[in-house]
Amino acid sequence: MSIFAKSLIRHIDPAVAIAFGCIAALLLFGSFYSTSFISPAFLLQQLKVASFLGIIATGAMIVILLGQIDLSIPWLVAVGGMMSTAIVGWRSPMGEVLAIPFGVLCGVAFGLVNGFAVAYLRIPSMIITLAVNAVAQGLMVVHTGGFSPQDASSFAMRFLATGNSLLGIPNALLVWAAVGGGATFLLSRTVFGRAVYGIGNSERAVYLSGVRSQRIVMLAFALSGGLSAFGGVLLAGYASKAAQGMGDAYLLPAIAAVVLGGTSILGGRGTYLGTIAGVILITLLQSILSVMQIEEAGRQIIYGVVIILMLLLYGRERRVQ
Repeated sequence: MSIFAKSLIRHIDPAVAIAFGCIAALLLFGSFYSTSFISPAFLLQQLKVASFLGIIATGAMIVILLGQIDLSIPWLVAVGGMMSTAIVGWRSPMGEVLAIPFGVLCGVAFGLVNGFAVAYLRIPSMIITLAVNAVAQGLMVVHTGGFSPQDASSFAMRFLATGNSLLGIPNALLVWAAVGGGATFLLSRTVFGRAVYGIGNSERAVYLSGVRSQRIVMLAFALSGGLSAFGGVLLAGYASKAAQGMGDAYLLPAIAAVVLGGTSILGGRGTYLGTIAGVILITLLQSILSVMQIEEAGRQIIYGVVIILMLLLYGRERRVQ
């Protein structure tokens, strides 16, 4: 084995290695049901589906690295999808141009509310994000009058979510790669990223070092809200329209993907490579559970059990340290 390979193995988080091992095991297990599970076409389709969850999980990871949690993901996803399609409903060229940025900015606005409440008012993130989720839900119900939205997505939204432009690679996967690359750079090469990890380990130490920790927390929640809304924009493009409750199925999978990838739910530790592995793992698990015809309730139970087990594991690890 080369020196480079040995160095690479030493630097890979064991949780990330386990996640990739589980991915290989799921593919092998799925191949017993159908040989298509290991075909290139199927794998590319799974990566395309994983892209939407991957973008949403990126924001969730940034908040979890702080030692916080964002429970407003479901309806911020819906806000992004519904507000972007509402702008398209203007039936004008300007509406087509503004659809995607407007949907994302709506998510950022809700994220700033979350961040301000956590950073400056010291409200527990679990409480305020749950409240903001309820507010977003109420506003969307008022916006639609309680009926299913009739507005359609724009051409750009459909192109990003369903199109293929480079060597047959889905555009959604390229978008996730761009978001992931930006997140990796932000977390590993900037003052913001170092502060996020620092706050997750000891917010007081970061504050005493002269960093405006409150601004970092606000920005992290704003990024989470914007990425959740962007996920909703792409989902609306994938389905050609938005729907109420379109984000309900993404809260537990997003958190589970981050935790399964080795990010500590208590903050301060984790890599984006692990989140990628967690997203792919959850997507393959969903696919296999669907093939096995396990109902949605059973899937939610599985996600919940996984998160509880990882919480217990990380809690024990922190006490040992």
